[in-house]
Amino acid sequence: MTPQDITKLIVRTSMGERAAFDLLYRQTSAKLFGVCLRVLNDRAEAEEALQEVFVKIWTKADRFAVSELSPISWLVAIARNHSIDRIRARRPPAVGVDAALDIVDPTPGPEAMAVAGGESERIQRCLDELEPDRAAAVRGAYLSGESYAELAERHGVPLNTMRTWLRRSLIKLRECLER
Repeated sequence: MTPQDITKLIVRTSMGERAAFDLLYRQTSAKLFGVCLRVLNDRAEAEEALQEVFVKIWTKADRFAVSELSPISWLVAIARNHSIDRIRARRPPAVGVDAALDIVDPTPGPEAMAVAGGESERIQRCLDELEPDRAAAVRGAYLSGESYAELAERHGVPLNTMRTWLRRSLIKLRECLER
């Protein structure tokens, strides 16, 4: 069958002529099935896709523009695009760009850094007002992440004494920072 014959069948199909559609199917289905099978790699799915492709051809035949281009190229494009759409439909949906707005940046922003810089100086000044061993215990607990037991052992005091040191030191720090 020549390209002109296929073009005539597509034009007649666009006018709702069932006999032309039947002949178009018989003449092109093997080639279009091959396209679907090559893209999908599954015979059953390719057969199903081919049926859907011909439904599209039936409903969209009026969109075919008669030209010197091969009409089979138009049919192959429909089959190929439909098969690719089926593959895309299998994939889980990608997360939208808007989901990125919900991701929190753990680093402080410029304003927070400026405030933190000033706060850091104030905290250091207030830590310097504490007794040296108590300031070291606060730094160990809250800056280095040492446990109360580790601090008590390092400073040679009972565990409850270390807890008292830290609690009282934090109270003094808060008073200093509120001034």
